[in-house]
Amino acid sequence: MPSNRIGRINEEIQRELADQLRHLKDPRVSQVGMVSITHVDTTNDLRYARVYVSTLDKSQEKDVLKGLKSAAGFLRRELGRALQLRYTPELQFIADDSIAHGAHILELLHQVEEAEEDRKPEESEE
Repeated sequence: MPSNRIGRINEEIQRELADQLRHLKDPRVSQVGMVSITHVDTTNDLRYARVYVSTLDKSQEKDVLKGLKSAAGFLRRELGRALQLRYTPELQFIADDSIAHGAHILELLHQVEEAEEDRKPEESEE
């Protein structure tokens, strides 16, 4: 039976990184509207952690990722101090478009719903 240890570590890493983002001084990260850590996926040996990042302004997403990659060493040190793990994972930042994808699916559902409502009056007239 797999343990839930990695899941708990993922949540702690996500929480700590979200807190650290507020204190970053890199203008590529700090001067962007909103940057969110949406998910963290750590390997079983705790060597690597994929950190999925979402930004409110998609046009600045590449700059934010560059800023986070340049601050990865600092964030890793701070993470190690906060979590006190035997080995602190190397951070890999990845753009996450799941929020935009979810919004697109929601828009499609609304369109289908409107089309269904338009058909109902036509069926009742017959």
